[in-house]
Amino acid sequence: QVQLVESGGGLVQPGGSLRLSCAASGSIFSVNAMGWYRQAPVTQRELVAAITSGGATNYADSVKGRFTISRDNAKNTVYLQMNGLKPEDTAVYYCNADVKTTTYLRSSEYWGQGTQVTVSS
Repeated sequence: QVQLVESGGGLVQPGGSLRLSCAASGSIFSVNAMGWYRQAPVTQRELVAAITSGGATNYADSVKGRFTISRDNAKNTVYLQMNGLKPEDTAVYYCNADVKTTTYLRSSEYWGQGTQVTVSS
């Protein structure tokens, strides 16, 4: 079993910053791509940023230049540094990881529990 534990969400003023963290633990053989998704009320969940095991990144157009995704492979942890936050960034943020466990031959996707980010004055 694999668990993804998120932290770092909260309430922030427009223009402020937050740093989200997500640590994977459990019967892990390897962690492949990791990413952050978000979902606001009555919207679809959307990809915010993703990072491969080698460090290649991809961002949604709406967050380019403001958010930075990074990872610490030794800690099986992915981060999302969010700067210049806007009200439209308000959402529940979920981390995602493609993980190969010590039990199964194929990798599987796992999700964190979600952390609320609210940007409001």
